[in-house]
Amino acid sequence: MIPQTFIQDLLNRVDIVDVVERYVPLKRAGANYVACCPFHSEKTPSFTVSQTKQFYHCFGCGAHGTAIGFMIEYAGVGFIDAVKDLAQNAGMQVPEIKSERPRGKTEEGDDLYAVLLKTAQYYRQQLKNAPRAIEYLRKRGLSGEVAKQFGIGYAPDGWQNLHAAFPDYNAKALVAAGLVIQGDEGKRYDRFRDRIMFPIVDQRGHIIGFGGRVLDQGEPKYLNSPETALFEKGRELYGLYQGRRAIRDAGRVIVVEGYMDVVALAQHSIGYAVATLGTATTPTHVQKLLRQAEEVVFCFDGDDAGRRAAWRALENSLEQLVDGKQLSFLFLPQGEDPDTYVRKLGKDAFEKLLAEAKPLSQFLLDELKSRVDINTHEGRARLLQEARPLVKQVAAPLLSLMLRKQLAQMSGISQQELDKEFQVKSAVTAAPRRSPPVQRSIVRSLIELLMLQPDFAQLVDRAALEPARGVTDINQSELDTLVAMLEVAASGETVINWPEYFRGREHEELLRQVESGLLKRQEVNLSADEVKTEFNDGWMRLMEHIRRGQLTAFNKKSEKQELSSEDKDHYRRLSKPVPAATPK
Repeated sequence: MIPQTFIQDLLNRVDIVDVVERYVPLKRAGANYVACCPFHSEKTPSFTVSQTKQFYHCFGCGAHGTAIGFMIEYAGVGFIDAVKDLAQNAGMQVPEIKSERPRGKTEEGDDLYAVLLKTAQYYRQQLKNAPRAIEYLRKRGLSGEVAKQFGIGYAPDGWQNLHAAFPDYNAKALVAAGLVIQGDEGKRYDRFRDRIMFPIVDQRGHIIGFGGRVLDQGEPKYLNSPETALFEKGRELYGLYQGRRAIRDAGRVIVVEGYMDVVALAQHSIGYAVATLGTATTPTHVQKLLRQAEEVVFCFDGDDAGRRAAWRALENSLEQLVDGKQLSFLFLPQGEDPDTYVRKLGKDAFEKLLAEAKPLSQFLLDELKSRVDINTHEGRARLLQEARPLVKQVAAPLLSLMLRKQLAQMSGISQQELDKEFQVKSAVTAAPRRSPPVQRSIVRSLIELLMLQPDFAQLVDRAALEPARGVTDINQSELDTLVAMLEVAASGETVINWPEYFRGREHEELLRQVESGLLKRQEVNLSADEVKTEFNDGWMRLMEHIRRGQLTAFNKKSEKQELSSEDKDHYRRLSKPVPAATPK
């Protein structure tokens, strides 16, 4: 793991404005910089970058983070790669992690990325000398420009053609990269032979595998690279790297089933399509796509196999759903796929078809209704039985509410009855919260102020917060976060960005939520003295609330039994005024 001290030094060295401007043009607006959000489609800028606080925040979609977070979300890289990229630009050397072998390196030190890139170049060169493969692509309506955009190549027929690209054909890296198969008795041969080759590219633009399609008849029709250190089918999507800009511009992404579908749509100026890689749509796929676009359309053949694939995609999407974003399902006419349809009828006809896609909620309810006789009590009971596990997975609160309302109407029962049966706490049936929002906000406000001025940690006694664990109307998650921040700050450790410091730990999500409010606070432009006064007042109010909570607990205890002398002494101490924190 990269040391936290290095992460903090790196964030202190880089300027988030410079990092974001590598990808997104920014305009100054007061103390901050603004732009149209790169994470969702919009016409009025709601994406704000704070140079003072060194983080970005979108008031439209909620995207939020540091320079590291921006690299992860926008460039699609992992945490370590984001740190390395920023460190390189800042002239810093990332500490070596000796216990881990770098991703993409074999035990012998061979670079699998380099091996795969060299292979892709070899396949592209072979395509130039393969009239049969060129003719195949022309018949499919592909231009040389689109073939180049996707790096399409050709793997010649024969058993060891890669020997021409790699003189050391016995290198372990060729097997590790999934290019060569090690047979019995040590015999080796190329995995891909006599196939049109589609390089699979990750979100950083690195080739991580290949898909090969037969030219004529043969099985399998499509052959993918095996899973390797670089390639995991359930996480990757073909065409996502090439289509990022078109996806953002359209605010939409289409998920299709094959490489040729993606390429054919791009040929007809529909560049916002991606394909899964020989596997069903996974929750990771859905999560990735919802970060890229407001609308995700799953496009399947209209046959039984297509509908089964669509249902699996729906099931794997439920826990990733977000209110305000839409997932839809499009079923093409019998015998058609996106490739054939767009070649026959063109872009306008295909996009008109997209407008008729069924929203996920409609597809879900229609599919469930088709399985039962809705006119009988037994059929309606079965409908609810089948819907229950699905609806309970829906992560989007408002969509879940609307689905439950519609199911209740379809079944002839009230929503309250349905929620009770589904064991869902609706706004109507949920027990009232015991803790007043104003009290929970005291702790959150102190967290926010501590973010602005970590030195305040030196001026208060964090042990005074311990009794708060017995006060029921104080949010314990917020309290734990405040205590953790006080401990870190009191140790003298310099923290540039709190959410980044706690990355991957329980406090990160809450700190990111709180940090997003700092942009609004910055606009208020409080003086240093005013911030100190606010912290002091907040601490006093929290201490007073804890004191009253303890007194209430003692009063309840005394109604049931005689207080011990120790309890009485404690009660008397609690009656004294609360000492104020006095930041210097």
